[in-house]
Amino acid sequence: MDEVVGALKKKGIDFEDGLRDAEFAHTESLYNFSFPLDLRDFLSCGLPVSGEFPNWRTGNVRRGQKVISIAKLMDWPAEGICFDIEKNNFWMPDWDVKPSDLQEAFRLARRMVKKAPVLIPVHGHRFLPAEPAVSGNPVLSVWQTDIIYYGLDLVSYLAREFDLPIKRQGNGNKSPRHIRFWNTIIDKMESEFESERRDL
Repeated sequence: MDEVVGALKKKGIDFEDGLRDAEFAHTESLYNFSFPLDLRDFLSCGLPVSGEFPNWRTGNVRRGQKVISIAKLMDWPAEGICFDIEKNNFWMPDWDVKPSDLQEAFRLARRMVKKAPVLIPVHGHRFLPAEPAVSGNPVLSVWQTDIIYYGLDLVSYLAREFDLPIKRQGNGNKSPRHIRFWNTIIDKMESEFESERRDL
């Protein structure tokens, strides 16, 4: 990860000293997740504090011209799902019958998201699943229910997003690790996209 941090610094990303064990423990307790090992390693080498990287020390993140809380950003996936429930008639078949009351549908969808692996903000609307808490989880780009893989793992994502000239990209996985709940949404949306394309 030292190579990754060094390459990001050359791209103009500002860093503070990496998070310490006590800071990791506080953050994990505050947001109720465990950092996967590769993200923990990255943040211990250096804490990115510019661009749209979350600042885990201050609890804030820049989104465009605004500064919002990390807690609000972590609600982004659920908020996006609720938006598509209202505007685009989104619903997952395994969520049981869709309530006719919109607010009840929102509540049920949020309960389902709460049971899913937490999506940890990495940069902008890119997230890393907290489960399993090991290295190699895929980075997801999340825009409402338009959820796609944006990196097989953290290193390959950072190399892609910031065009980093680093030697090691990815952990050797040829396909993204399966992440419960989120994979079902990805699969559903891909299937619908393919169906629409065939109908054209």
